[in-house]
Amino acid sequence: MGEKELEIEHQEVAMERQPVIPLAQYTGVTREFFLQEIYPLRKPVVLRGIDLGPCTAKWTVDYLIQAAGKKEVKVHVAAEPQMDFLSKNFVYRTLPFDVFVKRAAEAKHTEYFISEDEKYYLRSLGDDPRKDIADLRKQFPLLGDDIWIPEYFDKEKLFSTVFRISSAGLQLWTHYDVMDNFLIQVTGRKQVVLYSPRDAPYLYLSGTKSEVLDVDRPDFKRYPLFAKARRYECLLEAGDVLFIPALWFHNVTSEEFGVGVNVFWKHLPSECYDKTDTYGNKDLAAASRAVQILDRALKTLEELPEEYKDFYGRRMVLHIQKKTYSTNYE
Repeated sequence: MGEKELEIEHQEVAMERQPVIPLAQYTGVTREFFLQEIYPLRKPVVLRGIDLGPCTAKWTVDYLIQAAGKKEVKVHVAAEPQMDFLSKNFVYRTLPFDVFVKRAAEAKHTEYFISEDEKYYLRSLGDDPRKDIADLRKQFPLLGDDIWIPEYFDKEKLFSTVFRISSAGLQLWTHYDVMDNFLIQVTGRKQVVLYSPRDAPYLYLSGTKSEVLDVDRPDFKRYPLFAKARRYECLLEAGDVLFIPALWFHNVTSEEFGVGVNVFWKHLPSECYDKTDTYGNKDLAAASRAVQILDRALKTLEELPEEYKDFYGRRMVLHIQKKTYSTNYE
């Protein structure tokens, strides 16, 4: 057997060792049931049969083009279907909304920036992204009344409503957010792969994002620990709502052109969050301070000889585990 065949066999065996866990699904969930039976478990679930308003029927390509018209939007344009935020294998371009929707719904383009089969992705922003939070009703007022947000959290805790549109086949990088959120799949279908916060050591993190781009065919030779991560997954159909608790990693692939809305809310007191965060993805203020302190401590260890640095580094790891790891959290 050649080297290439051995590598393929190794990846297949490793993939077999990676558990695949389907998400729990509930139909017709009330606010009370969600808050009492689902929310305290801190695990993602798919909610079906929720009345989302007329959006599921109205938000066709033609309707979106007419409703939002020539409003300019900043979009991601990628030649590759797997978008990588770390290497930035995409470009940002500004287009009138109607032109963007038309292109995002196409498989091949007569007009394009990179290639005729390039992919498009919109993540709506505030009017001034440095200061303003995404609000569907403000940025797209003619669409805001079409969707009914599930009132499964206190209204005063609402942070943002993010409008998302993706080309068919587009895959977003694996990342986590610091707020709870609902991913409302209005039209189209999405495959969502999730990983528990406890599996962070196996995801090869760079900030809030994983370096493992292809979660379906991962390079286990480069990322061997990834085989230990427990893979949760679901297929979102139009009208489904996915509850994603804070810190759960998620990777999203649009199986067809689709429209979604993310609803983020603050499940912790407001003072816990970074006041400059308009996206809802900056680490909590206390966590950022702790990382800065840890970085200074690690820099101090650089003054020691190798064997001492190794020894005290391991002691620090044990100390962190003893002080912070929970035996109850899943």
